[in-house]
Amino acid sequence: MVGSPAMTSTTREKIERARTAASALAQFSTEQKNSLLLQMADAIEARSTQILASNEQDLALANMSGAMRDRLLLNDGRISEMATSVREVAGLPDPVNEVIEEWTRPNGLLIRKVRVPLGVVGIVYESRPNVTVDAAVLVGKTMIHLSAARVVFLPGGFRGCRAGESCQRNEHGGKAQMLAG
Repeated sequence: MVGSPAMTSTTREKIERARTAASALAQFSTEQKNSLLLQMADAIEARSTQILASNEQDLALANMSGAMRDRLLLNDGRISEMATSVREVAGLPDPVNEVIEEWTRPNGLLIRKVRVPLGVVGIVYESRPNVTVDAAVLVGKTMIHLSAARVVFLPGGFRGCRAGESCQRNEHGGKAQMLAG
């Protein structure tokens, strides 16, 4: 995909920045990952007014009705559910460095299968702003417990772009604080 002529230079630049960040994030301890996730949950709640305002703009421009509109719609309850879900993921065991299988070869060589960070993960999904948070957190728990992927590239659909960007700003803020701290 990186060599695709359809990919914009902006997208390519974002992927390259993600690759650069991946090595730093791979060094995070479980405590740092969980702290980052808890900061993300707090930021989602703290920025709920901005996220809802962005979502209102998305809804006005989307011109959708019924189930399609409902998928795009955020409200206080859905934002609260997003933050709660992030906190639940922070409470899950960290899969990174978990020994999955181990055996000794007849010549005495010890072999181990160990879970490691994935690297950069790209997820393409429809216009649902809550999916931005869901995808980042679930990949992240394995990444940086955000914990197996190290960096998530989430291009999201255009209809939910404003609310999705508001949610991503929360996530990036947490990452920046963790890297600076």
